[in-house]
Amino acid sequence: MEPGNVTQSSEFLLLGLSETPGQQPLLFGLFLCMYLITVLGNLLIILAVSSDSHLHTPMYFFLSNLSLVDICFTSTTIPKMLLNIQTQSKAITYAGCLTQIHFFILFGGVDDFILTVMAYDRYVAICHPLHYTVIMNSQLCRLFVLVSWIMSAVISLLQCLMVLDLSFCSDLEIPHFFCELKQVVQLACSDTFPNDIVMYFIAGLLGGGPLAGILYSYGKIMSSIRAIPSAQGKYKAFSTCASHLSVVFLFYVTSLGVYLGSVGTHSSQSSATASVMYTVVTPMLNPFIYSLRNKDIKRALERFLGR
Repeated sequence: MEPGNVTQSSEFLLLGLSETPGQQPLLFGLFLCMYLITVLGNLLIILAVSSDSHLHTPMYFFLSNLSLVDICFTSTTIPKMLLNIQTQSKAITYAGCLTQIHFFILFGGVDDFILTVMAYDRYVAICHPLHYTVIMNSQLCRLFVLVSWIMSAVISLLQCLMVLDLSFCSDLEIPHFFCELKQVVQLACSDTFPNDIVMYFIAGLLGGGPLAGILYSYGKIMSSIRAIPSAQGKYKAFSTCASHLSVVFLFYVTSLGVYLGSVGTHSSQSSATASVMYTVVTPMLNPFIYSLRNKDIKRALERFLGR
């Protein structure tokens, strides 16, 4: 295939996590189990929050949105991976690859922004408790979620439009289990400098901006907690944000770990394996973190499952 623009009939090859035939059934079973646990766990959170009137508060409104996004985020990559293993095919169409890039960035961005909004919610609840219901009204909560979706959609569309301008050579093998933007750009024959600039700028924007907001919110929260005189009061205040803090820590540690790992090693296969942490493992663990550390969610799940 001569260098030139890839048409819709062209295909990329997803090499996956392993090319060893004997490991494919194990990978299929493992990822199918993780995917089902992720979907069912997050779906239970959504159903528990929607069915319990006591949980119709800003914090749980954001949590149910986070669970929905986690289901969508995982569904962007894992079903295609499972299909390829089952059919013993590595192919993904050009249109399918672009679609996967678009939704991966979209849901990943929304996930990031919602975690930031949840940090702001905890900041208002702990630092301004008397004004919490006034500040975090339903209109503002919906606006936060809407803006998160709009910003992520704009960023995702921009990245996809820039990929459309690229020309590709005959080597269309992606050493990953999904169409990861950086890996696709590296396959291009044409100049990728504009793509690299925009890609790293957006990565810094999505990573640095929300993280700065989260750190600022928790800095204020810690200051307020230190000012509480009783140990019991400090524990009660901190326990309201412990679950969210755990999720944030897991999300950013795994994401930064993959990024730093890809910088420190030239092995794309190692990077693909490490990316399983934030694409699959983190969304799978989120329901467990909230259900195990949150008494309200525990009670709501018990009531819902006990029906």
